[in-house]
Amino acid sequence: MNARTQVFEMALEGRQVEEAVSSLFHTLLFHRTLGKFHYKQEGNYCVGTVGYEDADCDFVDLTYVRCSSGDIKKIVHKEATAFSECLRSQERETQGQARSGHISLTFYQIKKARWPFPSESIPWEVWNLRMELMTLASEIERQLYREKVGELLAEKILYIAESMNRPSYVPKMPNQPELDLIFDTSFADIQPYLFKISYGTSPPSTSMGTTVRRLLKDTLSI
Repeated sequence: MNARTQVFEMALEGRQVEEAVSSLFHTLLFHRTLGKFHYKQEGNYCVGTVGYEDADCDFVDLTYVRCSSGDIKKIVHKEATAFSECLRSQERETQGQARSGHISLTFYQIKKARWPFPSESIPWEVWNLRMELMTLASEIERQLYREKVGELLAEKILYIAESMNRPSYVPKMPNQPELDLIFDTSFADIQPYLFKISYGTSPPSTSMGTTVRRLLKDTLSI
């Protein structure tokens, strides 16, 4: 199976990374989450509701919608914060040299294998964020860029919503014994498709640097 893959590239201040990652990953998870399944008997079940709430950003002009589940908020916050700290620590170690990194949200299903072979995790959708840290010289630049990043994230959130409404592969609804091969059943109030978050850092690419300079030029010329 070839997983559907999407890549977003952004240049951000260090303090904006956690909020940018959270806004995009929460949007994705909101669309890839169902209410808790309640089985009455095999093949007969009802699906609970998914609570939601508005989330306001502190360093970006953006408000977005996310699942109100406390557990899923903790997971996203933990991974987004760890990625942000990793990028910022790398920048300090290289004495301010620009650093870039990637963080991905992967949705997968589990394929059981015959004994003695282990089960296999098969990705069916992967969303990659490539981010480069940047430093702005003045508060005026920070305010302008705060607004620009908000606009960029809003565009990406709209793109995600439109993508989710298009026909695309999702695992077929399983029967009760196979539920945890498709969904994460560990949450008390919701049931997202199985997912994992991973990240790493790397030197900035030439194309990414060109994108950053063009974006800065466009923003500060307003």
